[in-house]
Amino acid sequence: MAFFPAAGQAFNRTRQAHLATALAVADTHWTRLRGLLGLSTEDFGSGSGLWIVPCRGVHTLGMGFPIDVVYLDRGLKVIGIKPEVGPWRFAPVVREAASVLELPCGKAAETSTAVGDTIEITLSKDSSQLHA
Repeated sequence: MAFFPAAGQAFNRTRQAHLATALAVADTHWTRLRGLLGLSTEDFGSGSGLWIVPCRGVHTLGMGFPIDVVYLDRGLKVIGIKPEVGPWRFAPVVREAASVLELPCGKAAETSTAVGDTIEITLSKDSSQLHA
């Protein structure tokens, strides 16, 4: 992805399916604010993902493509999914969310990701694993 180097992976442990193999992390004020702005569908293709920490809701203002939004609690359990959020939209704010995964449109359905699933985030820069 143009603005963020891939920092790890997101894996749905419940479904045994990769959500993102080139996961970038937005964990500063600036990177969370910028999000996927300026990227194209080619930049954010299959295998891509953006983990926004902390985050309770997102928007797609200024974006040119739809995304799937997966809301995670502190234990990385899926507590909400908003598929196919089109450009120039606001996804709902989920007060219980601690972070959000932004994925290419259709990835949540393709992997059968559902509320209650447990996600494992593996970050390559420090080889840490975050999971419940």
